[in-house]
Amino acid sequence: MTILEIFLLAVALSMDAFAVAVASGCSVRTVSLRQYLRVGGAFGLFQCLMPLGGWILGSTVHRYIEAWDHWLAFGLLAWVGGNMLLQGIRGLRRGSESDACPRVDPTAGRNLWLLAVATSIDAFAVGLSLALTNTGIVFPALVIGIVCAAISAGGVHLGATLSRLRIINRFSEILGGLALLGIGLNILRQSL
Repeated sequence: MTILEIFLLAVALSMDAFAVAVASGCSVRTVSLRQYLRVGGAFGLFQCLMPLGGWILGSTVHRYIEAWDHWLAFGLLAWVGGNMLLQGIRGLRRGSESDACPRVDPTAGRNLWLLAVATSIDAFAVGLSLALTNTGIVFPALVIGIVCAAISAGGVHLGATLSRLRIINRFSEILGGLALLGIGLNILRQSL
């Protein structure tokens, strides 16, 4: 693979992470440097590790994982997105804009790690594919991780910027939850 092909692959693999990062930035509204680093670091780390894991396992396990990897990604995204959606609806029922703020920061803790895993499962499949073609994995995995980290941090910034719009600010957690559910459904649609 050429460097350009690896870069384009990295950008393509980062699109789910970007969409999730935008939704996360929208839901937290005010993003600190620490949150940028956490999202970029977690998403980049998993986008780097998953192709390595897929490459190590190679084609022997591919047929078993391929049957349910999309369900795993959907389940993780649906769980986190569903929780965001419910919290947003509860906030609207209370009638106060400040109550619509997330109870759980999607850029920290368990939710962040679940989102990072869910958005990187396709990178695992890429690692399996690279193993089948006898392509080296270390350099592509590093490029994929770095590109995803940068794109994810940019997504958080874009989401936080969009949340400053009054209508988005009021419904940001609901929009974020719906976006995560939509990404999960799109993964199922592409796989089935």
